[in-house]
Order: sequence, then structure tokens, then C-alpha cells
Amino acid sequence: MDSPRQRIFNVPRVVLAVLAAIGLIHAFIAYGLDDEQTREMLIVLAFIPARYNLGWLATDPWWIGWGPTVWTFVTYAFIHIDFNHLFFNGIILVAFGTPVARRFGATRFLIFFLVTAAAGAAAHLAVHFGDRAPVIGASASVSGAMAAAIRFIFQQGGPISALGSGDPHAYWVPAAPLRTMLRDRRLVAFLAVWFATNLLFGQVSILGTDQIIAWEAHIGGFLAGLIGFALFDPPPPPLPPPPADEEAIEGHEPELADEFRN
Repeated sequence: MDSPRQRIFNVPRVVLAVLAAIGLIHAFIAYGLDDEQTREMLIVLAFIPARYNLGWLATDPWWIGWGPTVWTFVTYAFIHIDFNHLFFNGIILVAFGTPVARRFGATRFLIFFLVTAAAGAAAHLAVHFGDRAPVIGASASVSGAMAAAIRFIFQQGGPISALGSGDPHAYWVPAAPLRTMLRDRRLVAFLAVWFATNLLFGQVSILGTDQIIAWEAHIGGFLAGLIGFALFDPPPPPLPPPPADEEAIEGHEPELADEFRN
């Protein structure tokens, strides 16, 4: 029997839904708002460490004061500087969010996306308390998905080794314990390059703009995804039953030999 044909573009719906939400928001900002309206929207939805000054909160109305201190921990992740910023995050989310979404399921993945965004904002706040520069972009959540993915995609029988086979069980291989990851040279090299890249680019502006990469948020989201993986990882689905004996399927009883073994 021929194996079922695999779709070339096979991204989980929840990942596509997140990308669609981010894309629609960016299109609304880019083509539906002027500069002043965009600024007002950023005040309400971007993560701004300076707003956590209690003196300022006492004088601001709730929709630009106390309210955003809560919801901007996640809303900032749905806003991007420009199309290049959105496209880069989208490509990485498709690459690493796809295996994670297939393993977690839609609801767990969406919660995971929001939690890692909040962790990234918290890490940035801890380092830049009082800073007026707004933080936007899904990079913390993308980093969290990347960290969660490396817990299992490199495992024997996992998505990397089963690439192209279409085996759904590849996404349910046991995740690598954190202590074991530090003995895997592939994962250590991956972690070293990832952290070095974020620290390096965190010191320079994004090409073509005066924006600085919020590397602290990236690391916060990454660590949340790496360490908190087990909190979201569901139990694996039951394995399919082994194939029945061919003779039993045909309805024949096996013949007994004349001699016994004991």
C-alpha cells in the first residue's frame, strides 16, 4: 500500500492563526494609522518599562496606566517595527513553532506563546526598569518556541532524524533532560551560537533603523521555554496496537508439531 501523500505546506493551524493575527495587526498599523495614532497605540499596547513608576501610574488614566501594566506583558508580542521584523520572526516561528505546536496541541501552544512573551517582558523590565523605550515584537515567544523545540527535535527518532518520513510519532519522542542536553555537543553548540548572537546584536542597532534589539527579552523567553517545557508537555498519545498475527486474521489455527519443548 502506498504511504499517504504529505503536504508541502503543512503548518499547524494555531501557528498560522498567530501569524495571521500578527500580520493583520501590522497591516492595520502600517496602512490604517497615521504617525500620531501609531504612537497612541504603542502607548497602550507596547511594553514600556517606564510605566511601572508608581508616581506616574497615580496620575495616568487606567487605559494608559494600570491597564497596560497588565496586558502589555503579552500584547507587545503582536506588534512589529516593519515588515522585515515581522517576516524574520514569522520564518523562525514556522520553523520551530511547528514541531512544538504538533507536540503541545493548539491550546497549550497558544498559552505557551503568551507565557514566554510575558517572561521576555519580565526579563527586560528587570534590566531596564524605568526605561522609556517601548519593546515590541514576538521575538521572546519565538525564542521560547526555539528552546522548547531543541528539547526533542534532535533526539533519536525525533523530527530531525525522521524528516521527510511523515511519521507522526517523531514529535512524541522523550524530551532530553536538561542535564543531558549539556553533554550533547550539538545542543551545546546551538546554545552557544544562539546566546552569542543575541548578545552581539543586542549591542548594535537593527539594520536601517535606530532600534536596538531587546536581547534580554529574547533570553527571558528562551529560558522560559527551555526550563518550563515540562509544564506544557502533554502525555504522549497511546501507541497503535501491534499488527495481529497473519494466521489469526485469516481464521486458521496453526498446526502443532509432533514434538514438545519444555
